[in-house]
Amino acid sequence: MAKKLDPADLVSFKELLMANSIMADALVQLLIEKELITQEDFFTKLNTGPGKVISKIISGGQTGADRAALDFAIKIEIPHGGWIPKGRLAEDGPLPSTYKLKEMRTKSYSKRTEQNVIDSDATLILSHGKLTGGSKLTQEFADKHKKPCLHIDLKETPEFEAAEQVLKWTLKNRIAILNVAGSRASKDPDIYKATIDLLEAFYHLAVHEEKVVAIRETGTPKTVDEAVNILIEYMSLKNKSGLAKLSEDNLRNLRLSLGIYIRDVFRLDTGNRDLLESCREISKDKYLHHSQAPVVIINELWKSLRKTHKLRVVK
Repeated sequence: MAKKLDPADLVSFKELLMANSIMADALVQLLIEKELITQEDFFTKLNTGPGKVISKIISGGQTGADRAALDFAIKIEIPHGGWIPKGRLAEDGPLPSTYKLKEMRTKSYSKRTEQNVIDSDATLILSHGKLTGGSKLTQEFADKHKKPCLHIDLKETPEFEAAEQVLKWTLKNRIAILNVAGSRASKDPDIYKATIDLLEAFYHLAVHEEKVVAIRETGTPKTVDEAVNILIEYMSLKNKSGLAKLSEDNLRNLRLSLGIYIRDVFRLDTGNRDLLESCREISKDKYLHHSQAPVVIINELWKSLRKTHKLRVVK
């Protein structure tokens, strides 16, 4: 069974996702200001790159996971839809017309479930525990129609791991229309919020991936000095001062957030050998692994900022 996360860990994870998104936004702005890419070209790449987020979410409109998926789509302003039984049946009464679902000619829940599987590129099923009832039937329909299907047991899988799984799965299967299914609220009162939280985490990861793909196409630094200069140029004064006043021991806390960002954007794990060799030269470790290279860049960034942005105490 997966380790139960402290609520503070989840907050930190969401803050990390948001911080990485902000970092990407700042770097994009810098690239545009330096005329290395136009805003129009960047957004063209963003909308056509391999990291493109799903374009539509559908579900059966039931309470719980189904409804959460629709509310999430509405919140981030992407199209939503799907099929619902005749009379817009749901366990809490007729589904409001604000949800753009189409009525079946039958009141059969199973017919609706199968049609949503057919009309989507793939189906994501969420639960707290093993699949039963309609959720199990959804999985069987996906097998029947040979459609990709991913079941995540949120009792066993921490939120951030689940979000990563969904992202990798959607990219691998090139999913544009995603069908979301799972437990209804009467069977699992916690599934609505859990579904929202997972989809939000997935969305932030996906948007970050899009930005990374688009940024990579503009070119990457070949030396540690170039990487440090880029980071310094787009960091805010507050962030520069905050980093400069950290002790060397506390720099390790940045390896998860800034380190992951540096690795992804500067392509240290996917072929930027020039930058990796520069990190090895500075660290005097000719076998330095790409996963440790961001630490070298962070250390050099810290040293540079200590010279220019460390606050002095005036007596």
